[in-house]
Amino acid sequence: MADAQIILSHSRESGVVAVASGEQYPWAHTALAESGFQRDDEGVWHLPADGTRTTVVDLVTCAKRHRTSVHTSSRRFIGDAARDLAQQLPGQWHASVEIYSHPAWQDDLVPWIWDSGELGRAVQSERIPYAALLTDTVQGTTLLFIERPGRQLDYLVGAFAPEGLEEGYGDPHAPRSIVLPPFPGRAAQALTDQYLPSYEQAVHARQTAAIAAALGDIRSEHDTWQTMNASGRYCDATPLSAAALGAATELFLDHAWRRFLTVVGHAPTLLDRCRPASSPWPDDAAALSRLADAVIDAEALLDEIVHGGSVPEQERRARAWPAIKTWLTDGPTFSRQARISAPHRRPALPVTAPARPLTAARPAHRGP
Repeated sequence: MADAQIILSHSRESGVVAVASGEQYPWAHTALAESGFQRDDEGVWHLPADGTRTTVVDLVTCAKRHRTSVHTSSRRFIGDAARDLAQQLPGQWHASVEIYSHPAWQDDLVPWIWDSGELGRAVQSERIPYAALLTDTVQGTTLLFIERPGRQLDYLVGAFAPEGLEEGYGDPHAPRSIVLPPFPGRAAQALTDQYLPSYEQAVHARQTAAIAAALGDIRSEHDTWQTMNASGRYCDATPLSAAALGAATELFLDHAWRRFLTVVGHAPTLLDRCRPASSPWPDDAAALSRLADAVIDAEALLDEIVHGGSVPEQERRARAWPAIKTWLTDGPTFSRQARISAPHRRPALPVTAPARPLTAARPAHRGP
């Protein structure tokens, strides 16, 4: 394949559109600009409304001079497909186009894709010059929507790692991307009924695991600190002075606070889902209430630190420790309640008119 390519497709609103691709994509940009195409904010090139078929033919000739090949997609413009899908989904979804002209730009996606299925493999092994993002503007979920490589009609959709859980690359428990048909209504139904519930359950599991890991780290350091405090010695049996013990205590409390921020970030949503009265452990309600109060106290402290000016370190340590200690004590209760709770289901799609197929791309001149 040439070092620079132009991919043409048809948009319902814009007519002929083009995407530049390849390691030498600036050559394609030059050919498009010289041929009268105009680039929008998303990086998509549009043929002006008064353009003619001759302009496309001229593009092929111009592109050849700039060592750029021209290809015509058999699909409709991905921006149209994504917007049609977003309009069918329950809630408030926004669709936008992403252009990965240089192959290295596509590589930047890999660490952020949270997927254990076909989409994750495709992003790593197939050339994907463009895609669309589907963003739930209320809940913050962001999905990647691409044309399924090697297929003429289907699409793939999967998720980016949610905020606060970005280190999801290679996570074996990540949700599996699904194949969507080229019909907006059916695609929205599959996304709502199949993918989003599994995605939300995976987020729930990862948040629960992140809290457990943070508490485990704090508990381990706390045990080490208690041993040092009781013995008056370092782990290697070296005597520990009062000043050194004080410094070690401050260091432990500082580390504990930083790790506890993971709990503060994820716990409110998970606590809200716990229903101890309908669980095998109804008496857990009191412990969950203490945990919720501790998070509220920690959130107030964090808000003061971030927005209310500086909080002296000694004061921050003194105020943070009771909340952390509560979670060390009652954390196991939270874990067992969180494991049997489930995310609240999104509203189901209403019954709609029969799905209609996506419009095929308008034939355009193919370069030699």
